[in-house]
Amino acid sequence: MPSRREFHASFLGSLAAYGLIESLYARQLFAAPVQPVLAKWFADLAALSNDLRDRKLKDVQFQSKMEELYKTVDLPALVKFVDLDKLAASKLPDNGAKSFGFDLGKVEGLPKMVNFGKQIFGVQKGRSVVPHGHENMCTGFIVLRGEFRGRHFDRLETLAEHYIIAPTIDRTFKPGEVSTISDHKDNIHWFEATSDAGFIFNVHVNGYDPTIKNSSGRLYVDPDGEKLAGGKIKAPKMTSGACHKKYG
Repeated sequence: MPSRREFHASFLGSLAAYGLIESLYARQLFAAPVQPVLAKWFADLAALSNDLRDRKLKDVQFQSKMEELYKTVDLPALVKFVDLDKLAASKLPDNGAKSFGFDLGKVEGLPKMVNFGKQIFGVQKGRSVVPHGHENMCTGFIVLRGEFRGRHFDRLETLAEHYIIAPTIDRTFKPGEVSTISDHKDNIHWFEATSDAGFIFNVHVNGYDPTIKNSSGRLYVDPDGEKLAGGKIKAPKMTSGACHKKYG
């Protein structure tokens, strides 16, 4: 009788011979099982996102509940689930952040099409998720690895060439710490990696308010604008290229 090691080697060799290994990986038959506590966490996140879309929660209420839920996550399990070590082996850009996708198809109990977007941001030391805001979007960050200087602002007014903003948060964010934005609270954010490399887990819910007609795309802004009374800033609007050139 062959040993277990010999059997597995023979089995994998046969799969390779028939070109099936890549197919099995694509279908995630070799993927590690998702821990039940993490599966429930994603299910709770989906339910919370439904409540926002169904207008059962205002966006600032959603932010509060999202932060509470984020703080309960099993961080080592989440890091393992998104295969962060593999992502960390990738080359990160010399400017701005790299966005990685991850699959929720192996999370039992979730619908095939979840009601939120998700990604991982990877940033080199000194590089940034550049300052920007959104409209008709709620989003939440969890720092997976590394440290960031995280800054938030409230966008108070929108003018032709500028925004009037006010700083709300400026502090260090470490692994496990969370941050959220909505249209009505802390709606501009900017994260600069202060460690060798940093990785952020992101979930976003866009198009949640049918009364807001503008796109949910990024609104790039220069926080280094004219200082106004009461700590406010007259912050010029920027293109993506200009913002990344200055802050990326």
